[in-house]
Amino acid sequence: MKQKLIEIFGWYGTCAIVLAYILVSFSFTSSTSLIYQALNLTGALGIMAISFYKKTYQPGILNLIWFLVALIAIINIIR
Repeated sequence: MKQKLIEIFGWYGTCAIVLAYILVSFSFTSSTSLIYQALNLTGALGIMAISFYKKTYQPGILNLIWFLVALIAIINIIR
């Protein structure tokens, strides 16, 4: 059951980051919107979860950085 949930969260992460990219690329939102940054933040968490679970560390570290960038952006948006 745990493995299935992590797999689902990993797929959510992929979809969330792609959706965020689509929304900005086609001007449905801006890179400074909370929705865009929230999709990036939660998407990065999903990919980190599946990456570290499967011990594929390169995408895990990349998405840790992606998560931190989104977190800082969210903090700046909220201020």
